Parts: sequence; C-alpha cells; structure tokens
Amino acid sequence: MKTHKKIPIVCFQLLLVLALLLGTQTTVKASQGEEGYAAYKAGNYQKALEKFRPLAKQGNAAAQHSLAVLYHFGQGVPQDDKEAVKWYRKAAEQGLSLAQHNLGFMYDKGRGVPQDYKEAVKWYRKAAEQGESLAQFKLGFMYSRGRGVPQDYKEAVKWYRKAAEQGVAQAQVNLGSMYHSGQGVPQDYKETVKWYRKAAEQGESLAQHNLGFMYDKGRGVPQDDKEAVKWYRKAAEQGVAQAQVNLGSMYFNGRGVPQDYVQAHKWFNLFASSSKDKDAARVRDLVQNIMTPAQVAEAQKLASEWKPKTWKELSQKN
Repeated sequence: MKTHKKIPIVCFQLLLVLALLLGTQTTVKASQGEEGYAAYKAGNYQKALEKFRPLAKQGNAAAQHSLAVLYHFGQGVPQDDKEAVKWYRKAAEQGLSLAQHNLGFMYDKGRGVPQDYKEAVKWYRKAAEQGESLAQFKLGFMYSRGRGVPQDYKEAVKWYRKAAEQGVAQAQVNLGSMYHSGQGVPQDYKETVKWYRKAAEQGESLAQHNLGFMYDKGRGVPQDDKEAVKWYRKAAEQGVAQAQVNLGSMYFNGRGVPQDYVQAHKWFNLFASSSKDKDAARVRDLVQNIMTPAQVAEAQKLASEWKPKTWKELSQKN
C-alpha cells in the first residue's frame, strides 16, 4: 500500500485580533478616564462608554480609541463599524499608534469604509514607524502579497523581523517561512527553525506544524521522527488539517510512535472531514481496508469524540 504523501509547508495568511488600548491610562488625566478603564476590565461596558464618550469629545486620543473599540465590538453600544472608523481616525490623526493600526485594519478589511489597501498601508506604516509591532507585522504582510504596495519580499522581511523581534508570533512564523522559501533573504533552514520554534513555543499552531515538518525532513535540524510527532501532535490537536494528516502518516508508518492503524485512521478521518483535498477520503479508506471492523469502529468513535484544544489546554495537560 502506498503511504500518504507528505503535505508541503503551509501558507500563512493570519488575521490580527484588535486590542483595547489599556496602556494609555496615564494620558487620560481625568478620574473618569481611569474609571472607564476599570469598568471595561470589569466587563461593565455601559459605564465605560459613559466615562469615555465625554473625554473623546474633548479630544483625548486614548478615550477616542477606546470609544472606537466599543463601537467596533458592539460593547455597550450597537456594533457600528462606521462609528468605530470615525473615532479611530480622530485618535490616529493625533498620532496614537494603535489607533493608526486599527484604522489601517478597517481599510484593509473594508469595514466601515470601502476596502482600500493603499490607505491600509498608509496607516499601518505610520503605526509601524512608531514601533507598533502588530502594524509592523501587517505592513510586512502587505509587502509580501503586494497589497497597496508593489510586492517586495525584502521589505516584507524587514517589517516581519521588526515585529518578530518584539515577540509577535505571526511575524515569527512568517519570517521563518521567508527563510524557508528564500524570499527576500538567502534560504537558510537553521534560521527557519529558529523562528518557527519561537512562534511554536508561543502556541502558534501553524508554526508547530512547520517545526514538525522540519524535524520530519531533517531541514535545519537533525532528522528526528519523535520530535516531528511531538510538534505535529500539538498542531493537530488545535485543528491544523495538514498536521492531522501528517500525524496520521506517522502512526500508519510507525515513525516516532508505535504503528497504530486506529490512530492513523482517526487522524486521516479528521483531515478528510475538514479538508477539500479530493484524496483525503481515499487515503482514509485505504487504511480502513486493512483494518478489522472493530478497529474501524474504535477509530470512528475516537474521531467523533475529538474536539480541538486551545494552546492553554494543551499547556496545562503537559
């Protein structure tokens, strides 16, 4: 029987999560600003709104950004992207870096404004040049895809590196990918592994899959089936389809783990249920053909009971 073909390294196109600017309380001098932040942390969004709105109207940039966040997520007010953009813009024009990033995000995704990659790049750049790590990551992504700027891998690497060095996991995995493919930098598998590992240790599931791939193939590290299984498993448990099929292959071939057709079928089955790959079900069925009915039933039960885990859950388990 033919073994399953290994899945190549995955592409990265991750979305950012917007964050409330909690680090600017000191710029909100009025006590109502401090009360607003305390109310937000406590989940009392209506009170936070009452405290932030007058300060925002008075021109306080931190309060304007916080008011925008409330509208963005519909916290204490009906969700309203246009109002979010309005207040992000006011704060961004005063030079608040996270507001600049978030305004760029709104243009990037076409939320509250027509989608406009050039405007997105404009605001990402303003924030990135102030050292805002999330904006540096997004600016690198825009250069890597040629969105709003000519595609330029060297510029992508430049901005990914700035964000990666500040600990942004998405930037670390993308910088690793650039070293893996030799885009914007000379191909260097050791550097690839270095950045994948930094992201993987933060719980970034795609980096965990890719670090497993590097151990699987012996790229930048000595070939090590057990380490490959370790990292494939972390990603597979978080729902990464490529990691699930690769982990299934390791079980089928008895590489890094004892050969186990039940576990192989389970992971192939999970991959087949979430993947559009036309060969996914075929691979699962080929394994099924050499299993006993009892083994098939057990594997199907395991797959039906499986639920993706968060990195926090996996960390606590370990």
